[in-house]
Amino acid sequence: MQRRNVLQTILGAAALVFGVAAAGQAAAQDKPIKIGVTGGPHAQIMEQVKKVAARDGLNIQVVEFSDYIQPNAALAAGDLDANSYQHLPYLEAQMKDRGYKFANAGFTVTFPMGIYSKKVKSLDQLKAGARLGVPNDPTNGGRGLLLLQSKGLLKLRADAGLKATPLDITENPKKLKIVELDAAQLPRSLDDLDAAAINGNYAESAGLSPTKDAIAMEGPKGPYANLIAVREADKNKPWVAKLLKAYHSAEVKQYIQATYKDSVITAW
Repeated sequence: MQRRNVLQTILGAAALVFGVAAAGQAAAQDKPIKIGVTGGPHAQIMEQVKKVAARDGLNIQVVEFSDYIQPNAALAAGDLDANSYQHLPYLEAQMKDRGYKFANAGFTVTFPMGIYSKKVKSLDQLKAGARLGVPNDPTNGGRGLLLLQSKGLLKLRADAGLKATPLDITENPKKLKIVELDAAQLPRSLDDLDAAAINGNYAESAGLSPTKDAIAMEGPKGPYANLIAVREADKNKPWVAKLLKAYHSAEVKQYIQATYKDSVITAW
């Protein structure tokens, strides 16, 4: 009789331990994955990703930030599990400058820069000495020049990189005149220019469609494609794969295309 009582006690204790462990595991699975985003399209798209991921058992909490610095700082501090708001050049610069140990979990969307014109229908129609507008700030100016280079209009010094300026131009067969203007002013300056490299958001505000109106455009998988960043140690965890699967789903892609038309392009 005593042996039976002892056995029942042991079995009861084992069941209790198993139950506690199972409950702990379930709680761990229910703990939300915190994703940092900036306001606007990144936040809106992640809300759609959240719905898709939930069907795969992934609980996402979207955390919105109003600047570009804090999402990476919060990720490094462990306050976030991932963030979705930056392109690879920015991520790499942050890692170099601040020592972050991050990894690119996968690409998301691109806000494409295009070349627009009211005077020509193709780059081949640009005449010698044509005036081409580019943004006058370092980041977007270099981006515009790299776009012109990618289309064969000019060549830059090999080490100019993403911060290229007109001073870095080494070959200019058509003797194009590069006109540096405030990025927001470029759409309104098309009457005075032969063409201009315009950021996607400013093009959209001016009623220009990158895929319909641009005579040339960045590729969707170019250096400015945005991405999901995670801590290096987390890159191969199952939840990362689930997050990327949800983001790259047909449902989310359809939402992006229907909501943003051509101003936001999927990069996968």
